[in-house]
Amino acid sequence: MKKTLITLIVIAASAPAVWAQDRIYRCGNEYTNNATQAKERGCKLVEGGNVTVVQGTRPAAAAAAPAAGGIGAAAPAASPSNAPRVSNNDQKARDADARAILESELRKAEARHADLAKEYNNGAPERNALDLRNPQRYMERTAELKASVARSESDIAGIKRELARLPAN
Repeated sequence: MKKTLITLIVIAASAPAVWAQDRIYRCGNEYTNNATQAKERGCKLVEGGNVTVVQGTRPAAAAAAPAAGGIGAAAPAASPSNAPRVSNNDQKARDADARAILESELRKAEARHADLAKEYNNGAPERNALDLRNPQRYMERTAELKASVARSESDIAGIKRELARLPAN
């Protein structure tokens, strides 16, 4: 029994040495476990943990080529070759729908802005009962209204930019 136990302990102690990796050498950005090749190239032994190397992919040649127009010139976006084609009439209908939706959103945003501007009252909103008891709350409400007015102005400007991008009817 003791002999079997001792044999198992010896086997268990020597097993990690069998499973361990060979020595790994670093040669610049490359790694190797070939000792003779590493010695010829003057590579350094990597101490410590295991090394995992994952091969990367090369970038596409088209992405590496500079844009034709110089620095900052934007090339038109190319659609994939398998993208479905849309007829001119369908595209005009889509553009008209987009314009109608944006104009509707613009009207809503302008109405919302008018309500906010009226409530803000050029930085002096009307005080309510809670504001009379707590001046700090009034200042916070005034700051929130000011931020809401600025946000609604920004929304209106964004919708107008989107409308300007659409082709004319």
